[in-house]
Amino acid sequence: MAVTHRRVVLVTGSSRGLGAVIARRLAGDGFAVAVNGRPGDEKVAAIGRDIRDDGGTAEGFCADVTDEDQVAGLAAAIADCLRPGEVLVLNATGPQPEAAVTDADWADHLAQLDFFVKSPVLLGRAVLPGMQARRYGRIVHIDSEVAHRPPPGRSAYATAKSAQIGLTRSWARELAPSGITVNTVAPGFIPVERHADVPDDAKKAYLASVPAGRMGTPGDIAHAVSFLATGQRIVVHGGRSLGS
Repeated sequence: MAVTHRRVVLVTGSSRGLGAVIARRLAGDGFAVAVNGRPGDEKVAAIGRDIRDDGGTAEGFCADVTDEDQVAGLAAAIADCLRPGEVLVLNATGPQPEAAVTDADWADHLAQLDFFVKSPVLLGRAVLPGMQARRYGRIVHIDSEVAHRPPPGRSAYATAKSAQIGLTRSWARELAPSGITVNTVAPGFIPVERHADVPDDAKKAYLASVPAGRMGTPGDIAHAVSFLATGQRIVVHGGRSLGS
């Protein structure tokens, strides 16, 4: 597929959940979307087909975005099939097990850092030289309200998300002179497939803490990703920080 006029966006972890909704939204906004998931994930191609069936431009690319060799291959494949990526949405995440501080070992922390620090670093090294040469780029990290409101049992996840925020701020300052904006969106609890086993009482307890009186939707986050311009961290959680 030759793409000559649409900006190309890679949305990592976009075969399902929040990432799939972001991919569909950006396709509707006129982007050519590189859909991504792990090797063997049949939903990668399916999301690409769905976007094309709706009149958008998209292709699926399977790659583990925590693996250096696969990231390099991913960037090259996107450039060959679509065009070098001009927009990068860092959404991929892995398992998020809960553990008390005394039970969360270093391997648990590294597993979270792989997705939220290592993966962005690898992808940045793959795509930033091209963005700098063109003097244009947009990078959007998906972090989490957990970084500033960590619940018990999520220390490894919250630590990695906090590190991701620091990475975002550093990139935003350093890359701005090159015409590259770097932003982050921080969702609250946005129910998607991975939350199918969350008990109803836990969902109700969370909802009770949201001044807006409703749970967020993936569409809310996709809208924020689409809207972003430069250097800000947008927290999408219905006003919960008002009580802290």
